Amino acid sequence: MSVTTPSSLRERVLPMLEFAARQYAVRTSEGYPVLIDDPRRGTVGIELDPSFSVHFSSGEDGIVADIYRRSSRNDARSSASQMKHGGRPFQDRRVLGHAPTEQQLRNVIAELMMHFNQQPGMIHISDS
Repeated sequence: MSVTTPSSLRERVLPMLEFAARQYAVRTSEGYPVLIDDPRRGTVGIELDPSFSVHFSSGEDGIVADIYRRSSRNDARSSASQMKHGGRPFQDRRVLGHAPTEQQLRNVIAELMMHFNQQPGMIHISDS
């Protein structure tokens, strides 16, 4: 089992994040997505929006993925007996191990994209 170092993590993840940034450039607000590439701290990641981001870094237990997102303000599955607080921030810290596979890294990025895509869209009103 080979151990992933911060530099090798950067070499593996950065092309995936650059591809995601190109795909989401037309879907996000102006100034986003933002690629985070800080080799000194060993952190690489992407922010699709102020409320949706993932950062990969190396920790004591191996590579760690920090996912930050907000839940949407509407939920058809909520009921009177189960309250859901919409717009609440959700932070998920996952330990991927010392040698995460390419598929594990892609799955974390894809999960962030899925949550971003599920948020309610903007309604544009125009005169006709």
